[in-house]
Amino acid sequence: MKYYIISGEASGDLHASNLMKALLKKDVNAQFRFWGGDLMQDVGGTLVKHYKELAFMGFLEVVMNLRTIAKNIAFAKRDIKAFNPDVIIFIDYPGFNLRIAKWAKALHYKTHYYISPQIWAWKENRIKAIKRDLDEMYVILPFEKDFYENKHHFPVHFVGHPLIDAISNRKQVDEYEFRAAHQLSEKPIIALLPGSRKQEIIKVLSVMLSLVDDYPDYQFVIAGAPSLEYHFYKQFIQKETVHFISNKTYDLLSVSTAALVTSGTATLETALFKVPQVVCYKGSWLSYQIGKRVVKLDYISLVNLILNKQAVTELIQDDFNNKRLKKELDIILDAYERAKFFINYYELEKALGGKGASEHTANLIYKAIN
Repeated sequence: MKYYIISGEASGDLHASNLMKALLKKDVNAQFRFWGGDLMQDVGGTLVKHYKELAFMGFLEVVMNLRTIAKNIAFAKRDIKAFNPDVIIFIDYPGFNLRIAKWAKALHYKTHYYISPQIWAWKENRIKAIKRDLDEMYVILPFEKDFYENKHHFPVHFVGHPLIDAISNRKQVDEYEFRAAHQLSEKPIIALLPGSRKQEIIKVLSVMLSLVDDYPDYQFVIAGAPSLEYHFYKQFIQKETVHFISNKTYDLLSVSTAALVTSGTATLETALFKVPQVVCYKGSWLSYQIGKRVVKLDYISLVNLILNKQAVTELIQDDFNNKRLKKELDIILDAYERAKFFINYYELEKALGGKGASEHTANLIYKAIN
C-alpha cells in the first residue's frame, strides 16, 4: 500500500516515524512518501519536505510567511496527485493539514488524522471541517475522546499516547558514561528545555540562564533542538559553567534532578521521565494578547490539562521572570515538594493508557484501508 504522511514539526517526526515502523509490521510492502524529518527518513521512503522549512510559530510569524505557506499547499496537492496514495495520514500541524484534507476528501482520497488538532483549546469551529473532511481520527489524550464523541458526536479512536512507547523503547543511558561524554561534573543537573523554534528560545532562554549564579551546587544543561545549530544558542551562553547538549533530550532528562521547560510536548516528556519541572511561556506581546482572548483553557501544559489540576507550576508571559522562576525552582528542588510531583506523574501515566499507541493506530489504519 502507498502511504502519504504530512508532519510539520519535530514531535510529529518522532510519532510518525514510530507509526511507520508499526505499519511496516502489518504491510511489508508499504511505500512511504512524506513531509517530516530525519527520524522518518531513517525508517525509509521519500522525504518531500523537511519540517525545518515549515515551522512558523505565532500569529505574526504565520502572517509574515503566508506566501510560503500557500506555495507549500499548492506543491503538496501536486505531489499527492502524482503519488496517488491509498491513504493520506495527517500528523497534527492543523493549519496546513486541514486545508489539504478538504481538497483530498473532495477527490476521494482516504483521509486519516493521527494526533488531533487541539480544537478543544481554540478554533473549536474546526470541528465542521474535521467531520466533513476526515474518514478517521486517532486521538492520544484521554479527554479528547469525550470531547469529540459526547460534545460533537464525531466517533474517534483513543489509541494512547505515543510518547510512552518512545520513552520506554529507548536505549537506557549509563549516567556515568553520559556525564563523561559531555564533560559534566557530578553535580545534580538542572535541564533547560527552551523549545525547538528560534522565536520561543529567544523569549525564554535568557531568563532561564539568569539563575545560574544562584545555584552553584548544580549544573545547568541546555537541551539543544535537532533543528538548530550550536552557534544559535551560543549567543545566550555567558557562563562557562553552562553546558549544551544537542539532540539528546531524553538522555538528559533521564539523569536530571529538575527542569525548566517551555510549554509544549516537552512538558509531558519531562513528566514521563519523572523530573520535577517549572513550565515557562513567553510570546510576542501581540501574539499573547490575541492568544489569551481565543484560547479557552485553564492551563497551558499538557500535564495539567490531562490531570485537570495544577500539578506543575506555569509561569506565563509577565510572570515568567527571574524572581518568580527562582522561587519556583527552589520549590521543585525541595525534597518534600518533589514527592508530590512523583505521585502526580504516576497518575498522569496511568491516564495516558499505557503502551502500544503506534501499533494500535497502525492496525486501525491498515484495517480501514483494506
